[in-house]
Amino acid sequence: MKAFQVGVWSLWSIWLCGLALFCLSLYATQCFLPSLKDQIMRPKLSQLGAGVSEPPRIIIFSAPRPFTGSVGARQNLAIRSWLALSPQIAVVLFSKDPSVVSFAGAFDSRVLVEPNIDFTFLGTPFFHSMMARSRSFSSDISVLVDPETIVLPDFISTMNYAYKLDHDWLLVASSRNVSDLPFYLVEDGKHWRRENGKLMTTKEEIFGQSWQSTLCEGKLLMAWNNKDLPLHSGVLPPFLHGRGVHNSWVVSEALSSELRFVFDASWTISSFYLVDQEHQTDWNVGGSNASNFERSWEYAGNSHIGALYGSLSYHEINYRSLVKLLKCDGQYIFVNTTENIVCPTVYQSAGRLWKGWILRFGWKKNTLAWAEGVKSPGQLSDCSQMVPTKHTKPLDLPFSLETLLSFNADKNNTIVLTAAGYSYKDMLMSWVCRLRQLQVTNFIICALDQEIYEFAVLQGLPVFRDPLAPSEISFSDCHFGTKCFQKVTKVKSKMVLKILMMGYNVLLSDADVYWFRNPLPLLYSFGPAVLAAQSDEFNKTGPINLPRRLNSGFYFARSDGSTIDAMKKVVAHAATSDLSEQPSFYDTLCGEGGSNRVGDDRCLEPETNLSVHFLDRDLFPNGAYLDLWQRKKVRAACVKQGCFVLHNNWIRGRLKKLERQVLSGLWEYDTSTRMCQHHSKLVKKV
Repeated sequence: MKAFQVGVWSLWSIWLCGLALFCLSLYATQCFLPSLKDQIMRPKLSQLGAGVSEPPRIIIFSAPRPFTGSVGARQNLAIRSWLALSPQIAVVLFSKDPSVVSFAGAFDSRVLVEPNIDFTFLGTPFFHSMMARSRSFSSDISVLVDPETIVLPDFISTMNYAYKLDHDWLLVASSRNVSDLPFYLVEDGKHWRRENGKLMTTKEEIFGQSWQSTLCEGKLLMAWNNKDLPLHSGVLPPFLHGRGVHNSWVVSEALSSELRFVFDASWTISSFYLVDQEHQTDWNVGGSNASNFERSWEYAGNSHIGALYGSLSYHEINYRSLVKLLKCDGQYIFVNTTENIVCPTVYQSAGRLWKGWILRFGWKKNTLAWAEGVKSPGQLSDCSQMVPTKHTKPLDLPFSLETLLSFNADKNNTIVLTAAGYSYKDMLMSWVCRLRQLQVTNFIICALDQEIYEFAVLQGLPVFRDPLAPSEISFSDCHFGTKCFQKVTKVKSKMVLKILMMGYNVLLSDADVYWFRNPLPLLYSFGPAVLAAQSDEFNKTGPINLPRRLNSGFYFARSDGSTIDAMKKVVAHAATSDLSEQPSFYDTLCGEGGSNRVGDDRCLEPETNLSVHFLDRDLFPNGAYLDLWQRKKVRAACVKQGCFVLHNNWIRGRLKKLERQVLSGLWEYDTSTRMCQHHSKLVKKV
């Protein structure tokens, strides 16, 4: 009996110990659960869009380099990998290079080339212009990716999932780099094969080599849904694409604005790119022949702009703190942690079964980073080098005047020259935008002060300083008749003479001359030893070569002996005059009082034998002729008349001149966004 009692008490002791251990395990599990709940966030049903059945329409945007050599081969492979992902994907390539147009032609309407964005004079696209232009295309999801980044099929499942989220969102994903590619994409674009012909179906095979991941700049993939909200508050500055900072800036502003849910999808989107061992840098996005040194200013400019605008300069982005999208056993989850964790699983301790998570979710144990079996990307690289810094030294183009001339001159060795100070920066940009619309690219800009020089550098313009420019140029009082105006105009004639002596023809056009058509083909027809200039005569009838009616704000001069000798006389005369250079042109070439006039529209300078041809005012009207600026529809009136240009002169005051040109509709620059106005406003469907 006593032995029986001892046995019962032993059983009770074992049972009580087991109960205590069970309670202890339950308590420990409950303590453990909240921390994991904080880390693993499964979207609630209300977070998923109801009734979404159709797959999203996706447009992938990119800015490729010319399709030549190894670069072209890598871009070809990458774009084919995008198109193979889904028939719902279309591609838009921002470029004006003929090789890109030729490449796109092989893919029918699935690949479009969009040239209507802003580029620098070296051909580098502006990032803010690309982003703005992307909004003219109709799609459910927009993606921006580097043109050499190969994207694998898990991209589609991630996009399908994100599309159902009941949020405006922005996702980012890093790309891995590989040193070589021992496999290829088959012709149908749906499968990868080894060099021996064997199909590759798993990511372990593709990434079964050393690679690195970076979530900073350059190869970052960004995607966002096109619903109601912008990506961020404020205006996107004029960053150059592919020159650093702009991706980090967008992510930083998106986080600061809190308009969208921002998350990192690097663990659910597989992408990679080949590292070119011979050409490690990415200098030639625009496709020009500029050297690495000549491209460094573009990176410095982006860094400078990033420091001036937005919040990125005040804090460094901690990419590791971004919410991460994972896929565990076929289910997507969001993880809000910076630590390496594992998907929930069955834990055993001291012989006890801990079932808390397995009963809830039934998930298997896998690594956090690649729940489908691919290696973890490990620690992301340091992004501190992408924090922008404001430059204390002036931004400089590494180009001399000689280099700019040789780079920009057209096949006839002709340069279009204008000069401007900072007070006329907006009018200068409208002039530049109009020339770009007309596909006139052989222009250069003479900066009359340091402020306009730095502004032009950041706008990607071919600009140079004039060391002889007056040091004090009034911001608001440098219009016709002022002392400032007189000093500035004399700079122009000196610069024209200098360029003529370097062997280039010059079309001098003030920034307040609006171009309707390219006048160069007509101006070439006048032949050598002829200076073709606009007439400033306002009377509708009568001679147009009357005394001091030669307008020195628009004229074409050839680089020949007669013209150079005559221009030397003009510059020498202006140097001794208290007036602007304009009277010196007429008095020197046409004689005081018009003594060298020939007929009603010409003059002949006897010593140099230079002929001056006053241009037809119907084709080259000044600001007073026919009261064109007073018409309700100035553009229509000028087009009907056949105008090549219209000069915005015969008006006093900078602000009045600006107002007249803007209100007339002859304005091509958006000052709020710092972009040229591109007139194709229809939403494009692809």
